[in-house]
This record gives sequence, structure tokens and C-alpha cells, in this order.
Amino acid sequence: MTVASYPPAPREYFLRDARYMARALVGAWLVRSAPGDVRVVRIVETEAYRGPGDAACHARAGLTRRTRTLLGPPGFAYVFLVYGRHECFNVVCLRDGSGHAVLIRAAEPVTGIARGSRCDGPGRVARAMGITRAEDGCDLTGQPLYVSPRQGRVSVGVSARVGVAYAGEFAGRPWRFFDRASAHVSRPPASAIGLGNGKE
Repeated sequence: MTVASYPPAPREYFLRDARYMARALVGAWLVRSAPGDVRVVRIVETEAYRGPGDAACHARAGLTRRTRTLLGPPGFAYVFLVYGRHECFNVVCLRDGSGHAVLIRAAEPVTGIARGSRCDGPGRVARAMGITRAEDGCDLTGQPLYVSPRQGRVSVGVSARVGVAYAGEFAGRPWRFFDRASAHVSRPPASAIGLGNGKE
């Protein structure tokens, strides 16, 4: 399949609550199409972050230099650094100023990804796709980096999010979505899911 097989999503695709966007992105494609650098992965795991009212979402801090893109219009990339070393790629959604976004937690390599590269974790996805904070604010409706809607159905599993126990009552919300059939979904320890009960 060529890049033409993965058409970019229109802006309207991103105009939905992070919970619905996160589910829709399972099975969608993330494409980098630049001269001499074509990479494609199939998204298999996501997490929804739902604006200032979500204690696990960066938008809770209000408008800052870091959250400027998160609190901007839908259909753009929000990229941030965690632990001083891992880039995390997110898809901004819903509407301008809502602070809704979807973290891409895992993906299946399709083409252009170095042999042996793993994509089972947000930092690994970004590394495999060559995504850095330089892509923060990138328009995801066109080249060089974009999202292409999924083709066909996916059996989607649901759980609490990973590594957000600090968010109190929001830690247990079922806002992590994954492809039940994919071997590339991350395998976080039970202690890292929700409040640590490990239930999925």
C-alpha cells in the first residue's frame, strides 16, 4: 500500500469529545509523509484526556506556554516531554479551547519503521515516528504528519488510564481504549492502571 491508501482526515473528524475520539483512533493510521521519510503506523491504544475538569489532564493548569496547543483548535498535535526524556504525542480534539486530547499509547509498525523498533508505549510511538516537540502544533489534516481514519471494524477493549493515580476519582475513569486483537498494545503493570486495581 502507498501513502495514497491512507488519506488525511478532514478537520470535522476531530470535532468530538476525547472519549469518542480515543475510541475512533483505535485502528486509525498515523502517517509521516515527507521527501525521503515515509512512515506509517496503525494506532492500537489510546487514552482520553478531557479538559480542565479532568484532574489527569494538563489543561487543568490553564493556559501556559506548555498547554497553548492543547487549548487550541482541534486537529493539531500536542507534544510534550515526560521524565525529561520521552516525547508523548497527542491529538487535540472537540473544539478550540476545550483542552480535550487523546494520547497515542501504542501502535503497530506498518512501513518505514526501523526493523526491531517497538511502538508499545507513547515514548516508543513518538520515537519510531520521529516525532519531537518540534511537531507540537503540527496540523494533522495534511502533510507531513497526519491522521488517516481507520478502515473496517476493530474490537475495542476499555480500561482505566495508566499512571494517573494522582488524579484521584478521575484515575478510575474507563478512558483507555485498545485493540483487543493486537500484540502491540502496551502491557503496563496492574499497579499502574487506574488506582492500582489492575481491572480491565
